[in-house]
Amino acid sequence: MASNRHLGRIVALQTLYEYEFRVESADASADVDEILDRNLARYETAIDDKGFVDTLVKGVLADQADLDAKIQPIAPDWPIDQIARIDRNILRIGLYELLSQAAVIPPKVAINEAVELAKAFGSDNSSKFINGVLGTAFRTLVEDTTNGSSTTV
Repeated sequence: MASNRHLGRIVALQTLYEYEFRVESADASADVDEILDRNLARYETAIDDKGFVDTLVKGVLADQADLDAKIQPIAPDWPIDQIARIDRNILRIGLYELLSQAAVIPPKVAINEAVELAKAFGSDNSSKFINGVLGTAFRTLVEDTTNGSSTTV
């Protein structure tokens, strides 16, 4: 199941990356459902929990403005539009899992999975950047909330 979810996160990342690229390129035919279905079809026999991938993609897109607003103060030297597209989408997936999937995905797993995605698909320093931002997000947005003193940005 764990490797299945890892592959699911890869498919979610590919889907979000392609969708964002096409939207920013003014591709009026960009349809996230079509992209997701095509990407899932490639791994039809390897991914049993397609709902997990769908939840990640749709959740990140639905919460994207909020996720970006939470990322920005944690990485103030990097305006969200200047973060590499792949890193930006990895951060969104990781933060979405930290904030919205904590009941089913332990925070350390969400952060570790994001770091692994960064190692596989990002630049040389992406994994350190992702780890730092999500580690700070966990301490400031998740831990403080669970300790009763919310400091959510």
